[in-house]
Amino acid sequence: MLPSPDSLSTRLKLKQLRLLVAIDDFGSLHRAADELALTQPGATKALREIESTFGNELFVRTSQGMVPNELGRCVIRYAKLIQTDVTHLVEEMEGVLTGIGGRLAVGAIMGAVSGVLVDAVTRLRRKQPSLRTEITEDTSVRLLALVESGRLELALCRLSVARQPENFVYIPLRDEPLTIIAGPTHPLASTPSLALADLADCGWIVYPRVMPLRSLLEREFKEAGLPFPAHPIETASMTATMLLLQTDPNLVTLMPRDMSDFLIEHGLAIRLDIDVRSRTEPYGIVTRRGTSLSAAARLLIDELTNSAKGGADGYR
Repeated sequence: MLPSPDSLSTRLKLKQLRLLVAIDDFGSLHRAADELALTQPGATKALREIESTFGNELFVRTSQGMVPNELGRCVIRYAKLIQTDVTHLVEEMEGVLTGIGGRLAVGAIMGAVSGVLVDAVTRLRRKQPSLRTEITEDTSVRLLALVESGRLELALCRLSVARQPENFVYIPLRDEPLTIIAGPTHPLASTPSLALADLADCGWIVYPRVMPLRSLLEREFKEAGLPFPAHPIETASMTATMLLLQTDPNLVTLMPRDMSDFLIEHGLAIRLDIDVRSRTEPYGIVTRRGTSLSAAARLLIDELTNSAKGGADGYR
């Protein structure tokens, strides 16, 4: 029989949840006990109490150590979320009590980093210079997982890849125009009115298959009646892409315009004169539904929406 929410809130203790996370981290009750400064009998008793509360065992005892079962993985995921929320509570309390500071963890897809996030964070830090800001750049899929787990308070990404979009609140922010760029010494750098066929002999840097921009580029080649490049370099790393363009003058890549504008402005790339007909899905601000956002997060959303859409009153 499953415990009721009231039963869990009455019987569970934060230190018990820390024990579950530690066992998962170390694979050992003994090492988890050492980490939390518990005696071995005390840790054993605490684990029995936790499993009694849930009415089920949470770990499988193996020769390699303790491994969470399916229910254990579920409970540990929420235990980590609760720990994160407690940490955020303390940090937000600090910001409330002092009137400054606090912590903000935000993520963004590559195009949104240079497109809107950096400028918004810069403006926010002028107003809140003691704010501790953590920025994560990743794919939409991974950013959504981080938002859902509480690791990020908000992310700038696409919601269409979410398995359970109902778990999130989404504010559309802006489109993401695309360009094809190359290194500054590319042979086609000054050639006007290029077609995709003109790049058939070029080496390509492409996004991994799980990313929407990879599917978009594949569609461009298909609609042009061309085979997709046979031996591309696959990476989602902006740093790797930038360095590859500098070292191999034959390479080209598809990139969000905001990011390519930065590279072109600093002489690190050139834009090839070719139209990209396909359009990407707009990205937006994603937060976890049912979460009370910190003051810093609300201020950042204001900065983002005031510059792009004009307001985020739905979060107040």
